[in-house]
Amino acid sequence: MLERFKELNQIEGVDTGLLTKALTHPSFSQENNGAENNQRLEFLGDAILNLVVAEYLYKNYPNKPEGDLTRIRAKVVCEKALVEVATAMKVGEYIFLGRGEELSGGRKRNSILADTVEAVVGAIYLDQGLGFTRNFILRHLTPRIQEVAEGNFYDYKSRLQELVQSRSRDNVTYAILEESGPAHDKTFVAGVFFQHKLLARGVGKSKKEAEQNAAEKVLKKNMFKDKPV
Repeated sequence: MLERFKELNQIEGVDTGLLTKALTHPSFSQENNGAENNQRLEFLGDAILNLVVAEYLYKNYPNKPEGDLTRIRAKVVCEKALVEVATAMKVGEYIFLGRGEELSGGRKRNSILADTVEAVVGAIYLDQGLGFTRNFILRHLTPRIQEVAEGNFYDYKSRLQELVQSRSRDNVTYAILEESGPAHDKTFVAGVFFQHKLLARGVGKSKKEAEQNAAEKVLKKNMFKDKPV
């Protein structure tokens, strides 16, 4: 089954056993006598993704300061971007899930798709080394890196704050409304408020990401555009 996955993603040489582990969600292991799952590979893949993107930014954007590089990398190596990679790779069709996770729509769950991409990257690195893995990552992420680095990137919270403060003495505030999932895989829902009114909610794998996504929604709604508040 995985031969087609490897062919689709140009990783034919990667060990099938490692890829199987990378595609095995913890829910599958729990229902199948503790089969090895992808959590350790996910940890490794996350580090490799951040390294490769940081290296690319350092080499290709010599005039950008450290703070900009950090923000760009965070916007590139995030759940939303990794879900796009997972979709392109057709990861959802090949994940090994437990029955309960399968029935609850796990194949389309963003957190599972993003985590699995990280695990696949970890497997590729262990089997093929950094050079091959770098090429694989950049094949998927270079367009997004360039888009973000060349101006289509916002620190949404800062932009929203600037917009509101240009029109009001008050400012927006944030609060975490919900928190779910196990310690290693939490999901946060943040709310952005203005004058005690909830403007939007944002979801993320960290509190900061959830807040940024909430701020982005407010900006896209143009709630404060050309209006005093």
